[in-house]
Amino acid sequence: MIVVSDASPMLNLAAIHRLDLLRALYERVAIPETVHAEIAGSADDLPGALEFKAADWIEVRRPGDTALVTTLRAELHAGEAEAIALAHELRADLILLDERKGRAAAARLNLRVVGLLGVLVEAKHKGLVPALKPLLHELTTRAGFWIGKELFQAVLIAAGE
Repeated sequence: MIVVSDASPMLNLAAIHRLDLLRALYERVAIPETVHAEIAGSADDLPGALEFKAADWIEVRRPGDTALVTTLRAELHAGEAEAIALAHELRADLILLDERKGRAAAARLNLRVVGLLGVLVEAKHKGLVPALKPLLHELTTRAGFWIGKELFQAVLIAAGE
């Protein structure tokens, strides 16, 4: 299975010390060079930055379709645009995106999109984490990831908690 990710899912998983879930769930995880530069160029005290920098199993690739990247850049940040173009080019099985505009753009290209919370639910279903509630709390407190009350409850229900 080939998975391409934007910065947000990677950084947030790294911030709660669970970047390993991506490696356990998916055969190949790729990110575009722009996303790598965005995260690797961040301060070492940014939650998750050091863990990300140590993850040598993440493939860093440059999307070849610069025309698609340029088109996507009209509405998205560089990292999102390149992640979508790379996922399209690699015929990825999945793209990890949290931002609404990016998810909509990926869907227009018929890419299967999952966000960070979907990754966590999948990890729970596959027995990689015993419970999601503590991870969701860590995401909100340590990583600063915003989860509304209704979404928080919906994720717990989807995970069988």
